[in-house]
Amino acid sequence: MGVRRAVELALDASTANPGPIYTYGALIHNPQVLALLREKVIRILEEIPERGTGTVLIRAHGVPPDIKGRLETAGFRVIDATCPRVIKVQTVIARHAPEGWASIIIGDKDHPEVIGLLGYAGRAGYVVNNVHDLDSLPLFDNAIVVVQTTQNTRLLQDVKAWAAPKAPHYKIFDTICGSTEQRQEEVTRLSESVDALVIVGGKTAETPRGWQRSAASPENPRFISKPKRKSIFKSCQRSTRWG
Repeated sequence: MGVRRAVELALDASTANPGPIYTYGALIHNPQVLALLREKVIRILEEIPERGTGTVLIRAHGVPPDIKGRLETAGFRVIDATCPRVIKVQTVIARHAPEGWASIIIGDKDHPEVIGLLGYAGRAGYVVNNVHDLDSLPLFDNAIVVVQTTQNTRLLQDVKAWAAPKAPHYKIFDTICGSTEQRQEEVTRLSESVDALVIVGGKTAETPRGWQRSAASPENPRFISKPKRKSIFKSCQRSTRWG
């Protein structure tokens, strides 16, 4: 939902606003959608200049709060397309950080969403990629635990089990996107009844990777970037049942 909304806002902005249109970072991993945005002369802004003109759209992943301020100070009109679910996570962190709570974020430290969330945590933000790394963190008087919205639901259950003995000093928030959770459950059920599972999407995108982790046998899914019949058949030619 969040990425689709951001793409629609970008396309709307390209027709409704005079001057150049930018997205702060790539809006999506999908090469076909990126090509469409280029056709609409929607460019990617990688660095914030001292002065700028036009409109900048913040992508669904969100940004640290200082980035939005810098864009506005530079003179850009800013459209905030942060996913509502990500905003909820930002709000949780922003509410607890001033009260002295440490913020533990389970996710990919290089993912734009996680980078944005860290900006709300101040100096008391920590990122780990899995449950095992949680034990390497300092012991906090009070800490909140949030999960990158596109992470795997199995990971969330493991994190809850880890945090339970530490209550009430550690509070865990269920921050996985509802649609992400539903699709991961569907992938799990489907993968149990097929020999091969085809995932149409980029190998580096977090959502398809989450589907891969949800599969009954995570090593089995095949990734293809374009949903062409020939590519699908080639991926599954040695399988009798595929989905």
